[in-house]
Amino acid sequence: MSKKLNNNELKAIGFHEEELLDQAGKLAKSLIKSKDFDKESILEKYKELLAKPDAFLNDEIFGEIAKLTQELQPIESTEKQKANTFELKAEVPFYAIYGIENIDKEAINQMDNAMRLPVVVAGALMPDAHSGYGLPIGGVLATTANVVIPYAVGVDIACRMCLSIFEMDNHYLELKSKMLKTYLEENTLFGIDGKLPKPMADDVFDKPEWNATKVIRDLKHRATLQIGTSGTGNHFVEWGLIEISSEMPELKLPIGKYLALLSHSGSRGFGANIANYYSKLALEKTRLPKEAKNLAWLDLATEEGQEYWIAMNLAGDYAAANHHQIHYKMAKSLGIKPLIRIENHHNFAWKETLEDGTPVIVHRKGATPAGKGDLGIIPGSMAHAGFVVRGKGNPSSIYSASHGAGRQMSRTQAIKNISKQEIKKMLSEKGITLIGGDIDEAPMAYKDIFKVLESQHDLVDILAKFTPKIVRMSEPDAKGRRED
Repeated sequence: MSKKLNNNELKAIGFHEEELLDQAGKLAKSLIKSKDFDKESILEKYKELLAKPDAFLNDEIFGEIAKLTQELQPIESTEKQKANTFELKAEVPFYAIYGIENIDKEAINQMDNAMRLPVVVAGALMPDAHSGYGLPIGGVLATTANVVIPYAVGVDIACRMCLSIFEMDNHYLELKSKMLKTYLEENTLFGIDGKLPKPMADDVFDKPEWNATKVIRDLKHRATLQIGTSGTGNHFVEWGLIEISSEMPELKLPIGKYLALLSHSGSRGFGANIANYYSKLALEKTRLPKEAKNLAWLDLATEEGQEYWIAMNLAGDYAAANHHQIHYKMAKSLGIKPLIRIENHHNFAWKETLEDGTPVIVHRKGATPAGKGDLGIIPGSMAHAGFVVRGKGNPSSIYSASHGAGRQMSRTQAIKNISKQEIKKMLSEKGITLIGGDIDEAPMAYKDIFKVLESQHDLVDILAKFTPKIVRMSEPDAKGRRED
């Protein structure tokens, strides 16, 4: 574990304003350097300070941060706090859990707390679930039709899968692997700060929603520079083979093996900033008990609720445009258009209707829409197969399925327990070329994709199998930041 405190860790405990992040980071750096405090003790002090900044105003070390916190994060009046304070339901309502034997207890505890929210109507936990921030990854939450929970959507709003299938068989990949690797290197860019020197124009920027709010307007320039790029962490672009073993009218392709391009990333800095801004706003507007405080919501009848809804949907359009640019560049390099493209969001909220006709907002944080007939992609890892699936429309899962294999090791555990040599050996045995990547994304850090699929056989039908062969991911971020 890094001894340094990064901005993501500071944001996770409640620091959001840029000035606060800067000052808190500088203070932490100096304290760790002086060896007066370690990382964990500073985090504890900061948590206490955020809860009661007035108690630290005269503190010799933390006084200035406490003063700045009060200035930038003013405490609401007692009357207003009471009006916006909500209690959780006493009992955990029933919800379906798929593949419970492979889900960590913390993820289930987080889902239990989410289900106790007074605005929650229904929920489900997917078999790739693991603990996250607020709602677990793999959590599906249906709330009353008038509220949306930013942290139940996630920080990487509209993270997306996109698959292009080309009329070239497996022999083409074998013969042209060096060329395909070059195309990946030339046409993709990874990293949180990644910006293209000459980004392609895109119709997505013609949408009037870019002028809807000051928050969106301020982020537009950065979005224009990052269009067609990918994030860090588990984001990837990869060439592989897709195998269609039986006639599937939805794919409109004969039985056989085809060259395919698969990508996974979201709405980049635009979505992350939207998420952070409105998550903080939700925390101010809705006060909940400690165990569920990060599941604060925004009312869609309010200005801030409407602002978030507009921004979230715009982030979805932007994420799709990112993928489309990458796939367009690859197809142009190949000199051929794809036969078919399949894509789907996760980390998003949709207005839907439950089986009994109840209108709801369905939050899918790391979960794939699986309504009857919906096509989607469930990836494995850099070394294991992914699958094209068709939703069965099961109401018990709130018409959802997993969004991948899911982690069985945390990032810290993976770094501690897996060596680079082990990864290289596995990739070599499977004939996979990796560009970039980090230990915490090792194949061994993920669950068995076949067990995950078996746990949701009632949710999806498998249409095709994708095997990765040339994979590009982000190099390790120098500051330890993640965007997935």
